[in-house]
Amino acid sequence: MPAAAWTRRAGRRTNLGLLVLLALAGVTGVLAFGVGTPLPSRVVAVAHGAAGLGLLLLVPWKAVVVRRSRARTRGRRDPAVAWALAGLTGLTVATGVLHGVAGTTVGGVGVLQVHVAAGVATGLLVVLHAVGSRQRPRRTDASRRALLRTGGLAAGSLALWAGLEGVLRLTGAPGARRRATGSHERGSGDPAAMPVTQWFTDVVPDEPGRTLDLVAGGRTSALRVAALDRGDTVTAVLDCTGGWYADQEWRGVRLDRLLAGTGLPAGGSVDVVSVTGYRRRLPLADAGSLLLATHCAGERLSAGHGAPVRLVAPGRRGYWWVKWVARVEVVDAPWWLQPPVPLQ
Repeated sequence: MPAAAWTRRAGRRTNLGLLVLLALAGVTGVLAFGVGTPLPSRVVAVAHGAAGLGLLLLVPWKAVVVRRSRARTRGRRDPAVAWALAGLTGLTVATGVLHGVAGTTVGGVGVLQVHVAAGVATGLLVVLHAVGSRQRPRRTDASRRALLRTGGLAAGSLALWAGLEGVLRLTGAPGARRRATGSHERGSGDPAAMPVTQWFTDVVPDEPGRTLDLVAGGRTSALRVAALDRGDTVTAVLDCTGGWYADQEWRGVRLDRLLAGTGLPAGGSVDVVSVTGYRRRLPLADAGSLLLATHCAGERLSAGHGAPVRLVAPGRRGYWWVKWVARVEVVDAPWWLQPPVPLQ
């Protein structure tokens, strides 16, 4: 393509394409934290990966835009925000690819954690950069030609994602075996090899407690934790938002059995609260699939994994699996009436 034609094509549409891809990557990145079931999580992961890789397709055009902008505004605009945004975007894409390929840890810090931190910082700078550019929507942004170009960008992004997935499978890289959520297997069937992690606002308590308060039907019962091992088992995948998963057999007592005969409200919810104050609210209708676990793979839970009792919530990401459970309370309120992710 002649240089003049290349330059004419690089401009407003390039910036809009970058903005759309960055927004899509940000939204799907947030959704990826909350979606744990196979098909929805696969759709979100594909969209997130394709949006991130699609940014690479626009690099040549963006380079032309940058050169042209520097010549036009030399000495009149501080380029620090633009260069910081470029660097953080590159770091976000690189760490995302690295996590997908190998899911590595560097110096005790998971590459996914770096990816998330860089992505959050990128989002903040995108807002600053977009406000500073002073571009406004135009009618031509929704023209037939613009929509066709958008479709081409989407197709190219998906092709890049599919190509990377194909390379992973052909080479047998660890990323070829990652779960639909993007998590890598760690310690399935072996609790000692399963990572010890918790939500960033939580800590392993010194005294986890030996009783559990059950609040239902207007009564509070103090249950000995040792009596919660009633032989109920479930095989479920603990899929941590830290980028790993473990498929384990968990043993304890099903929540519906524990609550039987307590006079449950129709359409209510259940609050599961940790000794640390960490809590999650779940639909009471899910009680038959929820387990208060005292054992993992036939072994008693370790302190780091939630001893003496933790919640097992199949199909939900790890931050729903409350550790060190001290209180289970039936409430007459919708389960969604809570922050989407824990804030305490």
